[in-house]
Amino acid sequence: MFGKKAQPPIKSLIAHGTRVEGNLKFTEGLRIDGEVVGDVRSLTEEPSMLVISEAAVVQGEIHADHVIVNGTVRGPIHARELLELQPKARIEGDVSYQSLEMHQGAVISGQLKPLNLNVGDEEKPLLKLAANNH
Repeated sequence: MFGKKAQPPIKSLIAHGTRVEGNLKFTEGLRIDGEVVGDVRSLTEEPSMLVISEAAVVQGEIHADHVIVNGTVRGPIHARELLELQPKARIEGDVSYQSLEMHQGAVISGQLKPLNLNVGDEEKPLLKLAANNH
């Protein structure tokens, strides 16, 4: 989804020093530098991006297409496309994702659940080539 298309713009910010209590719903892009106690969920079928910075703390469930974490999340994360865990990411909860990028130093205390919706439907091109060469 994000490989060839432009990523959605970050249009909303929860600044450092701000605490939000309650569920959040957003469109396009949201960056959290402060603290959120509640679920964070993208609203539409449009591509969405959520950035949780190094100083941020989220206590609740997260749902978005592309999730970038470098702070603390206490709750499950559901990344419909890509989950990026940067070096200072601390996750206390299960994560589900289509693709995962995890940097050295990131920590997950929970289960990893890949969203392989089309397993077996298509063979990887490299595997086909390797199989044909023998």
